[in-house]
Amino acid sequence: MISLEQLVRKNIWSLAPYSSARDEYSGKEAHVFLDANENPYNAPYNRYPDPLQRELKAVLSRVKGVPENMIFLGNGSDEAIDLAYRVFCRPGIDNVVAIAPTYGMYQVCADINDIEYRQVLLDENYQMHADQLLAACDGNTKLIWICSPNNPTGNSFDRDEILKVLNSFQGIVVVDEAYIDFSQQLSLRQELPTHPNLIILQTMSKAWGSAAIRLGMAFASADIINIYNKVKYPYNVNLLTQQQGLEALKDPFEVDKWVKTLLGERTRLMQAFVELPICEKVYKTDANFFLARMTDAQAIYDYLVDKGIIVRNRTRVQLCNNCLRITIGTRTENNELLSALRQY
Repeated sequence: MISLEQLVRKNIWSLAPYSSARDEYSGKEAHVFLDANENPYNAPYNRYPDPLQRELKAVLSRVKGVPENMIFLGNGSDEAIDLAYRVFCRPGIDNVVAIAPTYGMYQVCADINDIEYRQVLLDENYQMHADQLLAACDGNTKLIWICSPNNPTGNSFDRDEILKVLNSFQGIVVVDEAYIDFSQQLSLRQELPTHPNLIILQTMSKAWGSAAIRLGMAFASADIINIYNKVKYPYNVNLLTQQQGLEALKDPFEVDKWVKTLLGERTRLMQAFVELPICEKVYKTDANFFLARMTDAQAIYDYLVDKGIIVRNRTRVQLCNNCLRITIGTRTENNELLSALRQY
């Protein structure tokens, strides 16, 4: 990895961040707050939230095994994705490399930030190859995006291939682990101390059942996290989200139960799909969804919509022709889906 100063946009490196009222007295006790032009009534919602989410990060640090100063919290993982472009990529000059197909927000954020987005197709088994990703890079490539387990394909990538990218690329490698809790593969969080060019994304939206609160996580070196904190909006995670995040983290064993139940349902549902005459192939998955190639994905999707059952039609996505993406629901929901498909 080249120096962080060389990777970060010059204006961002020299940026003087906004100093919020809650930052200025940090570390001191206070009980009278007359500094932030807040309304003194309607506590606690009248006060601005902690801009660095210290209490929430302290709990996450214990759960995830990552030091607090190596954790960034954002308005969903999408904020951390967008910040990567704003921190590292010069509009109209730099580029990024990503696997394809993958999560669509990487390209959306690239387009918004005027960054060239270079796609490298997965192979016929939906696997990535480090050499192909690296070959797509040049001197202006700042980021490589790897989603593992991948969306929409569901599969995890060979750990050695990911490490090869990490060890060979001179820029920043972002590994999106939104679905890691459903996978038998271990998170790459343990690689953070030895790979200063690694950013790992995780979320409360999937296994933690908290998509509505919009709480995403980025784990990276303290230096990268400090830069993220400079660029983010001062109060990017609201009080309600911080409170509900703390509430969700109180019982990680309940989440383990949810994951175990969903994995059991995933196996059952995938086996049932294999037996459907309208299903041609079910792809291996490490997520809380699977991809299935159907005889006519669009017609089957429309039929399910008429039944009030919504799945994701991915037939227009590269390498996913005639594929539906099925999220694992409750046993009752899954049975309703199967009943409808058996009557198609």
